[in-house]
Amino acid sequence: MSVRSAAKLFTSVLTAASLSLALLMPAGPAFADAGFRQWVAGFRATAVAGGVSGAVYDQAFRGINEPDPVVLEKARTQPEFTAPAWDYFDNRVHDQSVAVGQQMAKKWKPWLDRIEARFGVDRYILLAIWSMESNYGEILKRDDIVRNVIRSLATLAYGDPKRSKFARTQLVAALKILQTGDIDESHLMGSWAGAMGQTQFIPTSYQHYAVDMDGNGKRDIWNSIPDALATSANLLKKNGWQGGKTWGYEVTIPAGKLPAGSKTLAQWQALGVTRASGKPFKNATDKATLKVPDGRGGPAFLMIKNFSVIKAYNNADKYALAVGLLADEIAGSSGLVQDWKRPFTKLSFEERQELQKRLSQHGLYDGKFDGKIGDGTKTAIMTYQATVGLTQDGYPSMEVLKWLRKK
Repeated sequence: MSVRSAAKLFTSVLTAASLSLALLMPAGPAFADAGFRQWVAGFRATAVAGGVSGAVYDQAFRGINEPDPVVLEKARTQPEFTAPAWDYFDNRVHDQSVAVGQQMAKKWKPWLDRIEARFGVDRYILLAIWSMESNYGEILKRDDIVRNVIRSLATLAYGDPKRSKFARTQLVAALKILQTGDIDESHLMGSWAGAMGQTQFIPTSYQHYAVDMDGNGKRDIWNSIPDALATSANLLKKNGWQGGKTWGYEVTIPAGKLPAGSKTLAQWQALGVTRASGKPFKNATDKATLKVPDGRGGPAFLMIKNFSVIKAYNNADKYALAVGLLADEIAGSSGLVQDWKRPFTKLSFEERQELQKRLSQHGLYDGKFDGKIGDGTKTAIMTYQATVGLTQDGYPSMEVLKWLRKK
């Protein structure tokens, strides 16, 4: 299973688990804790049979006596993802993510030179993945997000029937990571779903792709940026990354229906599809597929092989496109020629933070001022819009910010 398959699998579940921990065990925390401890004791034999030493198992579970309630809540409430294209991309490809990416490109240039030479994977793609997965490592500093991987996976294996089989497999893999000595149990931290490190690998993917790039004898994707970026590069290389080629092109399409399927860039050009930038296509014999994620009124793209390779990281078109677009902007591209069909005036990253701060001052928002427009921010916007007589659409618009500045 590929990197971040955990997140992809978990967020695709459309309903809460059919049986919660409360239903699995008799009522009351004392009974629930006893049941969890009994499960941990019983799973020890499974782990040992899978190649984990008893001593490693016991050390890993020392002090873990109850399931993580945050993990169970996250598992229960993961929504179906239905956000429009502009919402997804605005939260990931913005001026701040580009600026920090360019700073990181300079800071880590010697290592990026070595990684690019060894694996043949474009450095800007790696920086974009780092941004998408952990905001260049900033997420790992947040105690409200990162959790003990062993406890998280044990919680899911024990208390979530829909994810139990997957979590059991990942738990054994995580224990084997401890056994190698690459990381100790106190630093084996990850998301609630068990994705780990700067570039968010699930344990089985870590086992398959992890690289000790800095040569210190440990494959440390948590603390070593060279290891983390090289591990991502290794995954892309092993899944068929074509060095020296892009992921795709923004294009302009003619009126009328176009055929589906894969065609060479030359064939697409013969049909009237041209690069939005006005530049010629490179490697006209490359096969490409046309995608219009926001409909005909939005930007259109021809995706070549490397786009599919990025999806080995996370099998979603929007994810792979966000990585490609962000990578291009970090490398110096001016961004899309045809913007998303956004039904409002877009805010800059700093303006989105200002929006959150002003909503907080009105007592409507209590989250982080991180510029990310999630459900909490949207709800606060809608509440504010209702109080001042605006249409309650929840959009993070310049129109709403101007109202907030006046009040």
